[in-house]
Amino acid sequence: MIRSEINKKIKKAGAAAALLSVEMVIIITLFFVSLYAFIYMVRRVFYLQNNSFDQYIFDHLGNHVSDFNNQVMLFFSYIGGHYFLIPANLSLIVYFLFVRKHKWFSIKVPAIALSSLALMFLLKHFFGRARPLIPLLAEARGLSFPSGHALNAVTFYGLLIYLIWKTVPNPYLKWTLAIFLITIILMIGFSRIYLRVHYTSDVLAGFSMGLIWLVLSLILLKRIEVYSSRELDPTVEGRK
Repeated sequence: MIRSEINKKIKKAGAAAALLSVEMVIIITLFFVSLYAFIYMVRRVFYLQNNSFDQYIFDHLGNHVSDFNNQVMLFFSYIGGHYFLIPANLSLIVYFLFVRKHKWFSIKVPAIALSSLALMFLLKHFFGRARPLIPLLAEARGLSFPSGHALNAVTFYGLLIYLIWKTVPNPYLKWTLAIFLITIILMIGFSRIYLRVHYTSDVLAGFSMGLIWLVLSLILLKRIEVYSSRELDPTVEGRK
């Protein structure tokens, strides 16, 4: 009897696990890895006050500074900043509103952009970490932890990856674009370390929190979308 019940539970668990796609497993894994990484960075920087790794990276990168590298890193820093991301987000909204005419994609773009921006300022104010004392080229304003460029790069370009995954049918093109955008995210974070306006721990924390927030936002917005289609849309249609 007991063995039979155990077998039933095992079969149910197996069936439930089978329902999870490979993509979902990857997303869940990345979410918890990111959560652990963020907690680890907070503990290391603010509780243990161990900045040896940050200083080691600065010392190592100092051997690779050149005019060419400076220009490359300034470019990647620019496409991760608000001067680029604000018009980029607005362009995406216009595209999904008037070209693709996908209402929920046009809602997800500003919702994630604005909420991640608010989250960034909240976390910076909470942790209050000062920026590196000697920037490479120009001093950056504001606080350091977590990196806003890293956080916003993940939420914006990560959202692009999500949209591509949902709209591009060609698997080779889909993977090519995803790898390209992941490379951009990594280079944006690296550029902030190279320019010495963020510590490595700032950037890793920004990447981690950006991925956490992107996953949570997409899940919440998807639930709202499903609820709207099931409950609200039929009601609206019935009143017409």
